[in-house]
Amino acid sequence: MSEVRDPEKKPEHEKKNDRDFISEKIVRPAPSKKQVGTRMATAACAGIIFGVVSAVCFVLTRPIMEQLSDGNKPTASAVSIPKDELESSAEAQETERASETETEPVEEMVQSALEHYRYTVDDLNSLLNSLRSKALAVDKSVVVVHSVQQNTDWFDNPVETTGLYAGVIIAKTSQELLILTPEDAVEQADSIKVTFENGNDVSGHMKQKDTTSGMAIVSVSAGDISTSLLKDLEPVPLGNSYQVCQGDMIASIGSPAGVVHSLDYGFVSYVVRSNPMVDQHCRMLYSHILTDADRGTFLMNTDGELIGWAVSASDSSAAGSNMAEIFGISDYKGILEKLSNGQGVPCVGIVGQEVTEVQMDGGMPAGIYVMNAVTEKPAYNAGIQNGDILTQIDKTPITSMKEYQAAVEKMTCGQTVHITVQRNGRDSYTQLEFDVTVGSR
Repeated sequence: MSEVRDPEKKPEHEKKNDRDFISEKIVRPAPSKKQVGTRMATAACAGIIFGVVSAVCFVLTRPIMEQLSDGNKPTASAVSIPKDELESSAEAQETERASETETEPVEEMVQSALEHYRYTVDDLNSLLNSLRSKALAVDKSVVVVHSVQQNTDWFDNPVETTGLYAGVIIAKTSQELLILTPEDAVEQADSIKVTFENGNDVSGHMKQKDTTSGMAIVSVSAGDISTSLLKDLEPVPLGNSYQVCQGDMIASIGSPAGVVHSLDYGFVSYVVRSNPMVDQHCRMLYSHILTDADRGTFLMNTDGELIGWAVSASDSSAAGSNMAEIFGISDYKGILEKLSNGQGVPCVGIVGQEVTEVQMDGGMPAGIYVMNAVTEKPAYNAGIQNGDILTQIDKTPITSMKEYQAAVEKMTCGQTVHITVQRNGRDSYTQLEFDVTVGSR
């Protein structure tokens, strides 16, 4: 028979829980200041040790990681072009006298041998074939630069026009080929295409240009060129135009006949050692060789080295209409290096001539006589005038064109320089100060 449970009577275990109305919890006492300080010091020491270990690991593994990274990702390569040193006239004369003294017996022997030697047509062919082989080797580095422009006709139909110019490879890095070409090839171009000697076409882009000399650098990505072709393409070595003398044999490559990959030979008729140009003095060569400055003509010596390029004859040039005017490359190598690295070439805009000792004896201050402050160039815009004598740049005395050119080369485009000039007045020279913002050529 089931047991009847009294609702008011609780089970024994519930009665036991009713008595558990007091509970205990063991609480750890709060740490003292000494204990807190000890723990903080321990944590700090552990952090220092961890930092030192991490730094050591980073230093040890960094070279390995950089090598692995370099193997997968090419790094940009800066182009460096060594400069040529120009001998002073005194050094050149001394070297020439020493050479004449040392070689006089040899010259007599050579002269005697030449007088008794009977030249043949084979000798002439041998000489020309030797120069021809050099020119053809360099011609492999000559490219066709296509200046592509997009236009529309009267009926709004798209029309594409292309100008053809000669260019020459002057530098090669792991990432690109650098091509020297006339500025006209890139000036109005909507796009640029480059054709190599084997007929392969690739896209190019203007890296930098120099409006003063009328030349530009076109870059072609190495990734757009096949491995075999890239291996065969070599830059033309840059020669020393300071060593070119009157009577030297030269060859013109590029577009001397108005067509890319044409060729001609000639001799240097005469040399102008110091021709005033914007912000520099340059050596100019003149020859009765065939050139087309507008399409791009480059000159090489008998060693197959690039020594300059043809420029359009100026109205004041001493050359006749049938004489080619050649810009020597040695005076341009510093500018060429900046253009090859995509940097703007600083420009003050002065055509000058250093004041001679005779002029200083007559009362003119030492410095650079401003023959022409080129219109709309920085010096002109700042207020410098023709006839001023530039004496200081940023408080540094300037007494020669060499010092002036060195100062300009150190400038950067957009920089403000302080130029001091002496301006001739009615009775005496007056010192004037100008802040000139350096522009780009």
